[in-house]
Amino acid sequence: MPFHDWPVSRKLVLRQGGSPSAERNYPICLAFSLKMASRGKSETSKLKQNLEEQMDRLMQQLQDLEMCRDDLEPEEYEETKQETLEQLSEFNESLKKIMSGDMTLVDELSGMQLAIQAAISQAFKTPEVIQMFAKKQPGQLRTRLAEMERDVIVGKLPRDVYTQQKVEVLTALRKLEEKLTLEEEAFLSANVSAALSQFEKVSRDLGTGDKVLALASSGVEITKK
Repeated sequence: MPFHDWPVSRKLVLRQGGSPSAERNYPICLAFSLKMASRGKSETSKLKQNLEEQMDRLMQQLQDLEMCRDDLEPEEYEETKQETLEQLSEFNESLKKIMSGDMTLVDELSGMQLAIQAAISQAFKTPEVIQMFAKKQPGQLRTRLAEMERDVIVGKLPRDVYTQQKVEVLTALRKLEEKLTLEEEAFLSANVSAALSQFEKVSRDLGTGDKVLALASSGVEITKK
């Protein structure tokens, strides 16, 4: 099949330096993770690493999609983004199965699940922030925030992008139980989006798969308005 007739997701794989077969490995990785989840606690770190690698791949795909946006037709862009969000939804469902009944895994992977929900609902749109949130990295989030503050001052970062990303960073920090300053709390309250507000509301209780899907659907509807 000629390159121009390939699905956009496959083109992105090649742009990332991978091979067309890489996009087919995703279900295999999930099956591998489910098998590892049934083993003893000694496998927890390996399982977490495997899941983080899958998460990183999906976040990289979102990031590359934004970088390639000008090279794609609007329909191609939307189709590929939706495909990636659907993969995140599948990943989230598998993650819930892995975590079910294992409190050790719940403690280890709860941040990742929240971050995935934030991405699915479009409450968070910055792949790097989602990754730091998923890996429970408050220090890196604080560093990112400091860099953003500097970049917006020198004109390197547009004000609207700065506001969106700062809200994401502060929300992630709060979900990771990091203390925010009064100024940061005020900024968050003044700039929270409808999608983020819905995410905050639903994510207080991870609940059932139906709630997660409802969260994702509400995010899609909000972004269409």
